[in-house]
Amino acid sequence: MFKFPEHQVAGHLALGGKLGPQIDESGRFCKPLQEDERGSREVAFYEALYSTSKVKKQILRFFPVFYGTHITEASDGSGLHPHLVLQDVVSDYLKPCIMDIKIGSRTWYPQASEDYVAKCLRKDRGTTSLSLGFRISGLQIYRGKKSGYWKPDRKQIQKFTADDVRSVLRKFVSSNQLGDSDCKPDSPPACYIYGGFSGIFQQLLELKSWFEDQTDFHFNSCSILLIYDGESEKNGGNPQSTIKLIDFAHVFDGNNVIDHNFLGGLSSLIKFISEASATQLSKPKWLDAPAA
Repeated sequence: MFKFPEHQVAGHLALGGKLGPQIDESGRFCKPLQEDERGSREVAFYEALYSTSKVKKQILRFFPVFYGTHITEASDGSGLHPHLVLQDVVSDYLKPCIMDIKIGSRTWYPQASEDYVAKCLRKDRGTTSLSLGFRISGLQIYRGKKSGYWKPDRKQIQKFTADDVRSVLRKFVSSNQLGDSDCKPDSPPACYIYGGFSGIFQQLLELKSWFEDQTDFHFNSCSILLIYDGESEKNGGNPQSTIKLIDFAHVFDGNNVIDHNFLGGLSSLIKFISEASATQLSKPKWLDAPAA
């Protein structure tokens, strides 16, 4: 049995009779293939990613698990449709806090038509993509049983300035009131989520190290998801955090050239997270000490 993913914060939504992704109870995410070359390109990328020995398992953990393709009923009731079958990356989280960040100051691909380039350029200029090298595309933050999720709409997110991005990056890991635009990340939530030996900051640095060397792929208009469990954080536990790369319809052969567009955006995001949580990225060593 399929249902619509309630924790999807960006992308095409399967609502109002539209074609969009579905999830099942086994933790799989079925994404409808786009019928033009974008669909076949995304399948080809996943097949290449999981068949090459050049990409180490350490790096593969930053991508959704790929289970192949499957023809199943479309969400819009139009009948059978081919789908990518992927890992539902938030299925193990009780109350997932998610931020979808599109990486790159340029979101079009070199072979794109003039109309498509103009469309992307308008959006890149109208958001923080051009100025920062990335933009927030969607987010949700769990605030507790009474308040539920804070999930700003897309029009509000598209108007984010650089200062808004700094504020949201702080709020994402803070239990302070969301109305406080100057709030600083609380500890321990911030130090567990962004900092520590396995926090988002270190994961992004590891990904950056790979992009400084890899020349097999150029990632155009791809996103990084930042994820942690808000339920664990609210109950005083260790809210394990992770990052995932998604959306690969515009990935092309790197032709032995470093992907500077993605690398530059990723470096900028790392800088912003470092600044947003400057006092929280280091924590007492005992917090990471193995259990006796």
